[in-house]
Amino acid sequence: MPKPSVNCSVANCTFWAEGNKCSADSILIEVDAHANQDYQIEAGTMIGEDRHEDSASSVAATCCHTFKPKKQ
Repeated sequence: MPKPSVNCSVANCTFWAEGNKCSADSILIEVDAHANQDYQIEAGTMIGEDRHEDSASSVAATCCHTFKPKKQ
């Protein structure tokens, strides 16, 4: 199964690849309120006390420009 394509315009990131692609094995998307948090990540998963769930009301409240709220 091919790896999904993830676009990235942050050229100074370790995982930035030619063609503005992300080469990371996993991606963490967070709400802006936690943008400066330094999470502990193992194998693409938050561990310990860092594990949590948040809700966002709009794309503007996230660090993910493809965010779309789930229909309830």
